Amino acid sequence: MGVRIGTGISTHEDPRVGAIEAAQAAGAGLDGANADLVVLFASGGHMESPESTLEGVHEALRPGTLIGCGAGGVLAAGTEHEEGMAVAVWAASLDGGSVQTFHAMASVHEDTVTVIGMEDLAGSRGAILLPDPYTFPTDPLLQDLAARAPGVPVLGGLASARRPDETSVLFYGDEVVDGGAVGVRFDDVELLPCVSQGATPVGPELTITEAEGNVISELAGQPALDRIRAVIEELDPVDRTLIAGGLLVGLVVDGGRPEYGHGDFLVRQLMGADPVGGTLAVNAPVETGQVLRLHARDAASADRDFQEQLRLRVSALGGAPAGALAFSCNGRGRAMFGIEDHDAGALSEELGGAPSAGFFAAGEIGPVGGASFLHAFTATVALFA
Repeated sequence: MGVRIGTGISTHEDPRVGAIEAAQAAGAGLDGANADLVVLFASGGHMESPESTLEGVHEALRPGTLIGCGAGGVLAAGTEHEEGMAVAVWAASLDGGSVQTFHAMASVHEDTVTVIGMEDLAGSRGAILLPDPYTFPTDPLLQDLAARAPGVPVLGGLASARRPDETSVLFYGDEVVDGGAVGVRFDDVELLPCVSQGATPVGPELTITEAEGNVISELAGQPALDRIRAVIEELDPVDRTLIAGGLLVGLVVDGGRPEYGHGDFLVRQLMGADPVGGTLAVNAPVETGQVLRLHARDAASADRDFQEQLRLRVSALGGAPAGALAFSCNGRGRAMFGIEDHDAGALSEELGGAPSAGFFAAGEIGPVGGASFLHAFTATVALFA
């Protein structure tokens, strides 16, 4: 029978009714099978009464497990709702695969972060993580997971909407919880990650020959700032126009492998330069010997990269997936592409109409070079075979 996935979306102004509508549509895609896992994203007026939204989903689907979060916007069925009231429901019947949901909380004591309630991900096929950005240390957790569960893909996004009183909204089972992170571990379920950072490389690859922390002193044996200036001067007019919109750096994260490709570059912002010392600061730790390449982001490169990355995954799967969960930056959408439904439309087209749903996140989680990171202006997708 295989994994079955269904999705639904509703903009009904009553939160409970809208949730029932979306959940019923998702349930119809399961062809009578039980909903082993439901993932719920709710925006707009749903933040005033998230308990009613959750109640509606449970009434319609009676899911075995459920996670979700408040969203600045949602997407499903080839459409996007970046503002206003909307709810998206993703439901899966896992054909013998198993899942374990969790609600993790963090505490800080004398600069030490302790996370409790986090499911051990070692040995799993992957995980979805939905943290609250105000109460959960996502970056430190992902760094820890890279060491404790190497190679396990973690995808998801930071919750991007809150209640009117500014408390967070995370859905966990039959509860609306405030703070921390909710997630799900997958076992015996084939999950293929897709990360589109929406940036195109420009100029040559350069090796970092001296660095400390996040500061690069030398590139290819020359002062870093001087070498970058020389690279920019040698760019053709098209690439110069691209970087005029914002210069980025890509750092190879190869997990110790000698070969690497476009998908192994972790794209980060260039934070500043010291003209006296000739150094560059980037928004990531750097190491001597690491390969760096300049990158630029615009709508055309982001569109092209997203389509190419999806096509590669469909090819790897040998055809359309059963469905997908998508996490798109809230800086994408109309603001980046100037059109409606860009990412949702690309998902529908490139995945052969396979059901997909997701939300516009305040930061996206996905693997690069075998380790998972927190990104910006990125679309990350979990595809299910």
